[in-house]
Amino acid sequence: MTTTRKPGERAGLTPEIVFAAARELLAEVGIEAMSMRGVAKRLGVAPNALYAHVVSKQDLVDHLLDDVLSAVDTQVATQDPSSALQALMVDTYDVLLLHAALLPAFLVRQGARGDNARRLGDGVKTHLESASVPAERVDQAVHVLIIHTIGFAAFASHPNIDSNGYEQPPAVLRRDFTVGLKWLIFGMLDC
Repeated sequence: MTTTRKPGERAGLTPEIVFAAARELLAEVGIEAMSMRGVAKRLGVAPNALYAHVVSKQDLVDHLLDDVLSAVDTQVATQDPSSALQALMVDTYDVLLLHAALLPAFLVRQGARGDNARRLGDGVKTHLESASVPAERVDQAVHVLIIHTIGFAAFASHPNIDSNGYEQPPAVLRRDFTVGLKWLIFGMLDC
């Protein structure tokens, strides 16, 4: 039986190859300048070869962002919901900082979509529900925790100058992130 291959398959592309090239290009030129044509050029193929793997630039960006979140460990080994939430969000923060070039895309997209983003959101929801956060507040709490984490990671990914003109070291920014995170979690669990 003869199988007809799509353009991207004829070019020998796989989703992993497309995503790796897109991630490199995005890190070099930013989300606004990244294009399907640029990714295709990097791979030495015609732009239509990419469409066997993604439907648009937005779809490609969504795949890249969701792929980053695959590194977040949602299996927190603690029974305390507060500690579990903190561990989960700190791990997310660390993963985001490892992919600082993608942080502007996370900000523009206001997070990520896809299986890994849903897995992360479900993990946060589970811990909030375990802490008896009222059901009508769980989605809002997830949103606030994610915004805090993405925002702080974006802030920490650039040089930060304090009021005295000194650059704040990453350890200070991490401390500020975790203190703010504790305040948010405490407030959510106290509602």
